[in-house]
Amino acid sequence: MASSESWRPAESTSEFDRSRPPAPQKPAVATWLGAWWPALAWAVAISLFSTDTFSSAHTSRLIEPLLRWLFPSLSSASLELAHHLVRKGAHFAEYFVFGLLLYRGFRASHRDSRAWHWSWAIIAWLLAACYSALDEVHQIFVPSRGPSAWDSVLDSTAAFCALVFLFFLYRRFLRSRSD
Repeated sequence: MASSESWRPAESTSEFDRSRPPAPQKPAVATWLGAWWPALAWAVAISLFSTDTFSSAHTSRLIEPLLRWLFPSLSSASLELAHHLVRKGAHFAEYFVFGLLLYRGFRASHRDSRAWHWSWAIIAWLLAACYSALDEVHQIFVPSRGPSAWDSVLDSTAAFCALVFLFFLYRRFLRSRSD
């Protein structure tokens, strides 16, 4: 009760609150979608990145001229290596973000006061690793792509790094809040 309403008896306020119907809650599906849509959208984006459009032959048309412009003295072998590293960096970035979004999905769909749960992190990492393996299986059926166990390891490592980063971020944030 606000101090400006000191004239109102305490009983009437509590009776009013008890007689009022509870606030409508979101349907479970809407709550779940609200928590998980970013991770689902990112999973779709990862699947699109695994198509022929983003194969090495196609990305080289964009990345190699850009690298030549930025570094005109690169040899062809160095240019090829740089293109390869940019593509592997993209793999890492995709799954780093995916790991963050998966953890966010768990955190947003559970009503828990703790920011960090090891179980959520482990499940998020396992989901990212399984999705990475499925993505490589998908690439078997794309003529200009090929599956690579090393890409799956890189992707899983990226998701793991994201979760470690998040752990230290939460730890620092929570420690500074408690001080």
